[in-house]
Amino acid sequence: MPHQPGYPRISRWRALVVWLVVIASILVAGINLIPASLMEKAPSVLADRRLHLGLDVVGGSQLGLRIEREAVLAQRLRIAVDAVGARLKATRIAYRDLSGAGDRLSVTITDPVQVQAALKALAALTEGGSDLKLLPADGATLSIEITPEGLTRRIAALRDDALPVLRRRLAALGLDGGTVAPRGADRIAVQVRGDVDAERLKTILSTPGELTFHLIDGSVSTSEAEAGNLPAGSAVFYTADDPPVGTLVRRQPVVSSHDVSAAEAVIDGSGHPAVDLHFSEDGARRLAEATGEAAGGRIAVALDGLIITKPTVSGAITGGSVRLAPDMTSEGAEDLATVLRAGALPASVAVVEERSSGAGLRADALGTLVLAGLVATALIGGLMVGFYGLFGLVATGAVLLNVVMIIAVLTLTGLPLTLPGVAGIVLTIGMAVDANVLIFERVREEARRRGNAVDAVHYGFQNAFAAIVDANVTTLMAAIVLLYLGTGTVRGFAVTLAIGIVTTLFTAYTVTRIVLEAGMGRRALAKAIAEINTGFFATAAIRFMAVRNIVFAALSVLSLTSLLLLANLGLNLGIDFSGGSVVELSARQGGADPDDIEARLEGLNIGDVSVTPLSNPRDVVVRVQSRDSGDNAEQTPVILMRGELEDDYQFRRVDVVAPVVSESLAKAATIGLAVALFAILAYVWMRFAWQFAAGAVIAILHDVILTIGLFTITGIEFNMTSVAALLTIIGYSLNDTMVIYDRVRSVIRRFPMMPLPIAIDTAINQTLSRTLLTAATTLLALAALCVFGGPLIRPFALVMFFGIAAATFSSIYVAGPVLILFRLTRMRRGARPDAAAADMAEDA
Repeated sequence: MPHQPGYPRISRWRALVVWLVVIASILVAGINLIPASLMEKAPSVLADRRLHLGLDVVGGSQLGLRIEREAVLAQRLRIAVDAVGARLKATRIAYRDLSGAGDRLSVTITDPVQVQAALKALAALTEGGSDLKLLPADGATLSIEITPEGLTRRIAALRDDALPVLRRRLAALGLDGGTVAPRGADRIAVQVRGDVDAERLKTILSTPGELTFHLIDGSVSTSEAEAGNLPAGSAVFYTADDPPVGTLVRRQPVVSSHDVSAAEAVIDGSGHPAVDLHFSEDGARRLAEATGEAAGGRIAVALDGLIITKPTVSGAITGGSVRLAPDMTSEGAEDLATVLRAGALPASVAVVEERSSGAGLRADALGTLVLAGLVATALIGGLMVGFYGLFGLVATGAVLLNVVMIIAVLTLTGLPLTLPGVAGIVLTIGMAVDANVLIFERVREEARRRGNAVDAVHYGFQNAFAAIVDANVTTLMAAIVLLYLGTGTVRGFAVTLAIGIVTTLFTAYTVTRIVLEAGMGRRALAKAIAEINTGFFATAAIRFMAVRNIVFAALSVLSLTSLLLLANLGLNLGIDFSGGSVVELSARQGGADPDDIEARLEGLNIGDVSVTPLSNPRDVVVRVQSRDSGDNAEQTPVILMRGELEDDYQFRRVDVVAPVVSESLAKAATIGLAVALFAILAYVWMRFAWQFAAGAVIAILHDVILTIGLFTITGIEFNMTSVAALLTIIGYSLNDTMVIYDRVRSVIRRFPMMPLPIAIDTAINQTLSRTLLTAATTLLALAALCVFGGPLIRPFALVMFFGIAAATFSSIYVAGPVLILFRLTRMRRGARPDAAAADMAEDA
């Protein structure tokens, strides 16, 4: 058949644009090969555009801070109590029993006649968008509630106010490259690259830093005040000693950290660490007045409500400078000065998540992943060349270009390349071949029908386009959901997976087409098509549906067994979903002793501890169950572990997740999986009949249930990376199913009177080469990750390997039988005679 004008070759200008994109991608990715010494001399535009490696590659710490809701609520309640008292005094309304608890304060009006006047006076405090709500009076008792919405707004505002303070603290530590960003309504994410002292970093970032000087109240003894005889305007402050020692002080501070203009760590005349403070002009004046009043006595200095020193005051302190010399180390003095220079936080924060690692650990892991990628590329390239000859060589080149383009996009956007991201690239190498296989199989079919190599290429690309788009859009949906889940490791994987899908479409459908159309003549094309060695699939007539009942029943039993095992055994939940701590240790000398480590940690009373050896005899992983006793409680086991083990072991990795974070991650994972299934169902329903959508979802559920069964049987830890694996399996499963469904629809339209089981068998046989080859290339990539990926990636790769194998099987023996079960007839009745005739003419 001669070439038809309705299917034009790619125009020269479009080809030029494609090649410009390819060249630009190579140049941008090539920036990363330029030595660092030369990049230092390059313009900043180029120097800043190098590939950014994630914290899990270069080492560093990622912390999650949370504004403490209870502390904010207590602070707001104290302010409200003072405001109510001041308001009633200003309007000369007598009251008693003014107090607050939880989110509510109450006050009793002494004269019942003044209740209405009190209500009117207090109403002014609750107007104009206030976070206070005046409740109906209960006799002479009035109550005001802090609204949840108002408290949430206040927390969000305090979170925003904390951001510049945290940035200044990082800068004071010399960590200008660190990032501080808001997360949700009450959280802050901090990332610091390189070799950092994670414990010191957490201490400096989470210390409120509210330094206050108080006059001591000697009107009554501290014991009397503690017994209830507390003078108005005073409070008992305690030391951090065990047991704590209390001192009665005036609540209103003389000066605070807000008055500090400079702070510097020094060594005093006796050789002890100290901190020199310099106050603003107004603060210096108030300090001089107060110390003049307290001459001959003492003044209390408190840090975040705890007394750190009570120096004797010999006379008025003038000049606006003070030297503090509490009992502290040189590092403690440096840290205190750093905190005071940066300013106090507007609210207390808790460290609810920590992901810290050393660069050495991750460099080893990166090397194994790169090796896995090279092995996967070599195996897949050999397979493609073996089956497709010259076409396979072109496909291998397209896959390599695909990797280059992913690196280029990451370089341009500044998105970091993480270890899961590298695993995503390796997986993309396997999955990217799918589009080329679809095209090449269509080209082979068109060449057999038409006998014209040039037309075969044109029609092959044209007819494969819809299936390629359907398959990749559904996988892209899963990647977008992974991005929504938003944790660092999962997002790193999702970024490369999403970019890889887009670049795969570009390289497979444009670059490959241009190479075949513009770079090869008619004879070369005909010869290349003749070298395709998948023709033996063309004569396949396997009756898959003949045994559908037996296979479907067996798969149903396996799925039911997986659910029963899940209900009885449960999942081995990782700290992402259960909270707790995971610490990877490496012996400084000799091998690690798990029994000794476990015995030493049990003496610390930090909860349930398990110690697991790794493949290297020097390394072990310590898991501590969640204490479930507050946001900051999860940090205690790690601090105690460092004190006990740091002399003998190097802390290579520390992951800590508080219950509040694990709960939100579990919620996000559940929502993510539900959204992915709903989006997939809607897309397939839109593109096909409802039976196809139902079949696709049932096949996906089968794959997910069997994979969860694998988690249950093997005890592999189920964490956010596992959710990433499940979503990727969902995307792949749908990819496979969509290709078969697209061909089923085509067969039914072409032969409307063909029995449905035979039509499904015909479609499966026609796409069998693509199904098996795509599965083979993807499984080869995953096998390389299993063998060479190292302990960090191996569980993920193993789960993916099982899931992809299950998805390949279910695309035939679940997706197909479901169409028969739901009596697919709509496509037959909807097939127009002219459309069927056109399809038959095209097939001729």
